[in-house]
Parts: sequence; C-alpha cells; structure tokens
Amino acid sequence: MHFPMRRPRRLRRSETIRRMVRETVLQVDDLIMPLFVVHGRGIRREIPPMPGNYQLSVDQLTREVKEIAALRIPAVLLFGIPERKDAHGSQAYAKDGIIQQAVRAIKDSVSDLLVITDTCLCEYTSHGHCGVVEEGVVTNDPTLELLAKTAVAQAEAGADIVAPSDMMDGRVGAIREALSSSGFEEVAIMSYAAKYASGFYGPFRMAAESAPQFGDRRSYQMDPANAAEALREVAMDLEEGADIIMVKPALAYLDILWRVRTEFDVPVAAYNVSGEFAMVKAAARLGWLEEEQVMWEILTAIKRAGADLILTYFAKDAARLLRQRE
Repeated sequence: MHFPMRRPRRLRRSETIRRMVRETVLQVDDLIMPLFVVHGRGIRREIPPMPGNYQLSVDQLTREVKEIAALRIPAVLLFGIPERKDAHGSQAYAKDGIIQQAVRAIKDSVSDLLVITDTCLCEYTSHGHCGVVEEGVVTNDPTLELLAKTAVAQAEAGADIVAPSDMMDGRVGAIREALSSSGFEEVAIMSYAAKYASGFYGPFRMAAESAPQFGDRRSYQMDPANAAEALREVAMDLEEGADIIMVKPALAYLDILWRVRTEFDVPVAAYNVSGEFAMVKAAARLGWLEEEQVMWEILTAIKRAGADLILTYFAKDAARLLRQRE
C-alpha cells in the first residue's frame, strides 16, 4: 500500500508535541468570574443548579475575591440582589446599593482586581424586567436615564468597567455620555451587544432573583434565529462608544461569535452562561460525561471561535487546572 508523504498523526504522538503545535491556547487572563452579591453578613448560599457558585454577602465576597485573585483570574463581574425592589429599580443606582457596596469592598481588599459591574435593572425591579414598564410595555427611552444613573453610581464606587446587559436601543450612547459628563471618561463599557432571548438563562434567574413577573424579554433581547442582526447591533454599540462587545450565550452562538470576530477588530467577550454550566455539572454528577474534559473543550471552543475574554462560572476550576499544567 502506498501511503501519503504527509501523516498528520506524526504531530499527535505525545502530549509534548501536541502542546507545541496547539493552535488555540486558553490562558487564565482570558477568564472573568461572575459573582452574586446580597445584603447581610456571613451569607454564603449555594445556588442549587450552579454547584460551586454562591450568593455572597459583602464580607464573604471579599474572601471570595482574594481566592480569585490568588488564582490570577484578572476580573470579576458583579450582579446584585437588593433587599427591596420597586418599579424603577432604584436600588440599582442608589449610592449605598448592594453593587456599590461590593465594589468599594473589593477595591479596599484586592485593589488590582478588575471589577466589572452588570448595568441593568432586572435584579432591582419588582416586575423583573430590564426597563421601565408603562401600561404593561417595557419602554425604551425612559429606561436610558436610569441605566445612565446606574452606570455613574457604579463608576463613583470604583467600577473599572460597566456592562449594560439590558438591550435597550441607544443605551451605550446614553451611558457613555453620562460617564464622560461626570468625569469618568476612562471607565470602559463592555456592552452585551448581541444578547439573545435564550432558554439557557434559567439558573441565572434563580441566582439573581430576576425572573420576569409577566411576559418575557423577547421584545428587547434578540431572536435566536437572527445572525445579521447581531452584526448591526455590534456596529451600533461601537459607534455609540462601547470598548468591548459581548456575545451571549456562547455555545449555541459560536457562529455569531465567529462572525463578530471576523467583522470587527475590537476586544470580543463571550458569556458561557448558567444553563451551559448547569448542564455540564448535572451530567457529570450522573456520570454521563467527564466534567474536566468537557469544561476544557467548551472553553477552548469559545476561544477558538474568536473570544478574547470568556465570562464563565468555570473560571476558578479552569484557573486551578491551568496552574496544575504549569
């Protein structure tokens, strides 16, 4: 039998040679760890569908971020659960709001950890939607003022990056203008530019206590069937002043991530969301798959598709594995 001169298996013979010719390399600097903050003291309440992730009071949060920093994870993304909610989500932009308290505590505890704040209203509104509701409709323009106030309050507390996740039209421009006029020109915006109305958010809504009390979010989050629309959304957010753009979720939208990466020469983030995380954890508990291998495969796929930054609940697990491989 005549074999071809080129044999790809020559470069697969050992772990060392596989490592040397590997095209996509995941690093700890790619990772961002999402965290959930609540009022109180001594609270470390595990989130049932997201094993290893917790609702944390501020005192427990400072312990958590020290561990995260020790693992060399460079950044965290904060979500807050307030003590009380109202129709306009006023605790989102209150000077003593839970996120503002959390940011100050982190900066006092681990000053060089990058703090990203979720800039949205859904965790803070009594109706669970991301904007102002009038006569049963989530309104766009009245919401922009509240999102801008929230971003400024987070910047005043010390946030390095604000991350609007609401998908209201024009919110990046409104936030950029408010930050600049308040003296926070250097605070960056990481926009959830292509955020889809996905079924993968269920565990997150339990963690953040942010499920809509009526209807759903399909009137403002993107239709999962649309791809070209994502490119238009990204272009608009960049024009309005976004510094980093995000695709969410990641796994079911790797094609979108690749198209965004190809089209735009800016930092691109992807959110490996709660449902994607929970499925792996549940299957691993049942012995249906090997968790570490699947985690690594998923994170590598997200980076291979074009993500510079990966928001993932696997961040600590991945960082530990990377340390073992050093």
